[in-house]
Amino acid sequence: MKNEKKKRGLLEIRGLRAALTAFAGLIVIYVAFGLINTKVFSMQNIMNLLRSMSKYLLIGVGQSYVMITGNIDLSIGSVVGMSAMLTATLMTLGVAPILAIGASLLCGVVIGIVNGTLVGKFKLPPFIATLGTMFVARGVAYMVNGNRNTDNIGITLGKETADRFQNIFYYGKTLGLFNPFWIAFVIFLVFFFILSKTRSGRHIYAIGSNADAAKLSGVDVTATTIKAYLVSSFCAVIVGVILAAQAGMGNMDAGLSYEMYGVAASVIGGVSPLGGSGLLLGTFAGAALWQTLENGLNLIHAPVGIQRLAIGIIVVMAVLMDIFLRSGSARSTKKSD
Repeated sequence: MKNEKKKRGLLEIRGLRAALTAFAGLIVIYVAFGLINTKVFSMQNIMNLLRSMSKYLLIGVGQSYVMITGNIDLSIGSVVGMSAMLTATLMTLGVAPILAIGASLLCGVVIGIVNGTLVGKFKLPPFIATLGTMFVARGVAYMVNGNRNTDNIGITLGKETADRFQNIFYYGKTLGLFNPFWIAFVIFLVFFFILSKTRSGRHIYAIGSNADAAKLSGVDVTATTIKAYLVSSFCAVIVGVILAAQAGMGNMDAGLSYEMYGVAASVIGGVSPLGGSGLLLGTFAGAALWQTLENGLNLIHAPVGIQRLAIGIIVVMAVLMDIFLRSGSARSTKKSD
């Protein structure tokens, strides 16, 4: 009996129930749109859906790490824009793609460390700290090429090198699926393993549940917070590279509102905005559900306003469900005591 209670409690803490609910919702929505328009079931649409979903999945993974610690990252979208502009600008100057991506990753690391230090060490509210770095990163995105979008990366790099870069990160396929999905999926698996199977992952959950108790237990709250923000920045940089590959150039406004997309994918998948619970498996479902909803509404020619309205309602319902489940768990604990 004790072992069963422990298992049940662990599942509730980690948010498995919410993740399964998100997967169920995904299936219902996908089938419903497929019955309205059979193009939803076409292989081409499925491949395009998975490719588009990759951006939401990566952003969701990064935001989930931060939210499980009980914080939020508003700088994600700007880091995406900074990465897209920096990567593309360097390539238009003749820098090899691998070095351009490395430079973007280095800048992302700096943003992640600054965010984690401000929140973890100096105790700044995450909203304020990451709001500041949001403007800084977006400022870099604008300044890096003199307040204008870049030219096509192929002009300087040459068509062959530019095509190779674009195929690796956007247009190419592996095993029948577009490469962005595989990139996002591999990164998802790595961070899923870290969060669910390593000490660092347990520490992330611990400070999200109760930072003071975690500190008394020997958890380095500052270092763990920095790690979570580093994951967030890393995922945002990769999304920026994908967007640069998609467009073949850098766009100063790339990544606008992506921080909210990350919150939506996480919350829909059962990651609690209050911290301490949630599964990346749920984030996968949340990203897929959002992209399926967006894809289906586009195929039935629904206005953009309706799309945003539907997603907004789903996010609010997901948060309300989290609050309800938490209050129910709290009441059950009191009764058992």
